[in-house]
Amino acid sequence: MMMVLGLSAAVVATSFISGILGMAGGMILMGILLATMNVGSAMIVHGVTQLASNGWRAILWRQFIDRRIVVGYMIGLGLAVALFALVSLVLSRPWVLIALGATPFLTYLLPRQLELNVDRPGQPALCGFVCVAVQLLSGVSGPLLDTFFVPSKLDRKAVVATKAATQSFSHIAKIAYFGWVATSATEAVTPMLLAALVVAAVVGTSASRKVLEAMTDANFRNWTRRVVLVVGAVYLASGLWELAK
Repeated sequence: MMMVLGLSAAVVATSFISGILGMAGGMILMGILLATMNVGSAMIVHGVTQLASNGWRAILWRQFIDRRIVVGYMIGLGLAVALFALVSLVLSRPWVLIALGATPFLTYLLPRQLELNVDRPGQPALCGFVCVAVQLLSGVSGPLLDTFFVPSKLDRKAVVATKAATQSFSHIAKIAYFGWVATSATEAVTPMLLAALVVAAVVGTSASRKVLEAMTDANFRNWTRRVVLVVGAVYLASGLWELAK
């Protein structure tokens, strides 16, 4: 019961953060889950809670979703899932942490000539393929997804809404994938735990709406970048430390 209460509180807090920034909360939650359970269980629990959080966020902001981007994203998602279904890869916890921590730094270090932008033709599909591949490796693809959206002309509400829609489909893919390849490692995932975390995700997401409405687009982008880089540095250091041990 203490585990359920503790994780529920973590999900409320991280869903609140994601509701404001459109990301970052999922990264923080993934680290908490990896500290309390095995990789397979963490991926399933994270997928369910983030599906609830992103799905509810997509419903709250549904009028701002860019459907063209979502359709393109789904094409890339399908290709990534097909590829991973062939290899059935599950990383160990240190490597998951390293992948999780390195992602925001790698995406922000891309040269300008390789700038990613979902406004460009073909890039929504590229975004779907790359982000889902990273999601199936590290559990989270928010920083990479953000790299595709920051240069776009979408305002903060459209960014949050469209990212929520694409991430909802990504988490469905992650749940299906790890439910298939890591069945024996997910015994800690109980219906009571999942139900409590889904409720917590909806509560945290709903509470964030007024804060997002009060933010400016400039502050939204600045805070997103700062929070993600700080969290990424912590996970990268943790993964390297575990690997060294």
